[in-house]
Amino acid sequence: MRNKLIKKLKTYDNLNLQTKKADNDGDIMKIASKEVVTASQSATIIEIANLMSQKDIRRIPITDPGTGKLLGIVTTMDILDFFGGGKKYNLITEKHKGNFLSAINAPIKEIMTIGVKTMTNKDTIIDAATLMLEEDIGGFPIVDSENNIVGMVTEGDIVKTLQRLISDVEVRDVMATDLITTTPGTKLEAITKIMVRNSLRRVPIVGEDVNSASKEDKLLGFVTASDILKYIGEHKLFAKLFSNEGEDVVNISVEELMITDVISASKYDKLSDVAEKMFDKNIRGLTVVDDETGKLIGIITIRDLLKAVI
Repeated sequence: MRNKLIKKLKTYDNLNLQTKKADNDGDIMKIASKEVVTASQSATIIEIANLMSQKDIRRIPITDPGTGKLLGIVTTMDILDFFGGGKKYNLITEKHKGNFLSAINAPIKEIMTIGVKTMTNKDTIIDAATLMLEEDIGGFPIVDSENNIVGMVTEGDIVKTLQRLISDVEVRDVMATDLITTTPGTKLEAITKIMVRNSLRRVPIVGEDVNSASKEDKLLGFVTASDILKYIGEHKLFAKLFSNEGEDVVNISVEELMITDVISASKYDKLSDVAEKMFDKNIRGLTVVDDETGKLIGIITIRDLLKAVI
């Protein structure tokens, strides 16, 4: 995979990318975000969820407050897992005996991911792109020789740098067509399960088109992992918390969370244009609709753009 990307880049000399680890800083530091939001492992789950929502970020490295060294990382998928999507929901049901209020005030170390994939400040953009696809991760911290965080790199950072490599590729060549969708009545707990079990950060919401003679499903909106975090961060969660039972919080429907002002792409759009639209709107995925019928036919994400680069 790495060699394939290097070969492709040889026709784009003006990109001037490194192919080997540097003695000093590698070119990965040219695209890395230097102002990294971190947190202590003693911070609570609700504090981290709120911080993600407020800063509009998808991952927070957990560091030792004394040394600054990396201990773990928390992503939006970890939070969704905790909310009912996967095994981390057991923290509520078992350790905290169903007491949701107690569970969300547990330290983040109880659900953080350890054994974090990282790169060093001497590595290359090519190495970063390869690692993301091989490990199926959307971003990772950059550390120095003492394991201190010096930056953060995401899929979007790499695509923004290399998007000219996909200027002639069309959406239909890379979009996902085997879609997982749901309906407006789906409950929060169910949508988190769908996301976690299928490694999805967004799910289209469909319903019957009453204006269509064929009664085909129509795209009504979509829900993202960030929408669920916003539900927490805006404290709507606590308005639903009439008791300490987790069911009171997750028993809301997708209809209350979904985005209805959907930004879509055509299957004939060029990927470089799609990338610009994503960066301009600060989103990481677009639904793809048929130009004639308006029917949902696919979805394209920043991960698809990264795959297309390679």
